[in-house]
Amino acid sequence: MDFGQVLQVDVSQVPEGGLLLDVREDDEWEAGHAEGALHIPMSDFVARYPELTERIDGDAPVFVICRSGGRSAQVTQYLRQQGVTAVNVDGGMGAWQSAGRPMVAENGAAYVK
Repeated sequence: MDFGQVLQVDVSQVPEGGLLLDVREDDEWEAGHAEGALHIPMSDFVARYPELTERIDGDAPVFVICRSGGRSAQVTQYLRQQGVTAVNVDGGMGAWQSAGRPMVAENGAAYVK
C-alpha cells in the first residue's frame, strides 16, 4: 500500500475531545494510552468497525494512532476508502508521549514512564 497520500497531522494538532482511535494491540494499550481514546486493535478492526461508526460525529475527523504510525496509516487509508474523514497521527504514541500529551495506564492511573 502507498501511504504517501494518507493525511497526517502532528500530535499537537489533535484537539482535546477529538475522536482518537488507537489501533495498537491490547498489551500496548494496557502499557499506556491517551485518556479518552477509543481502542480497537488493527487485528480486530474490520469486525469491530461498527463500534467506531457509532462514535463518529458528522464530518469531524477521526485521528488514528498506533505506536509509530505504520498501522494507523493503513487504518486511516481504509477509513478514507469508506468515506470517513480520517487522519493519521504522525509519529504515533512515541510522538504523543514525547510531546507531553496526557496518558493513562489501563487501570486509569496517570501513566508514568
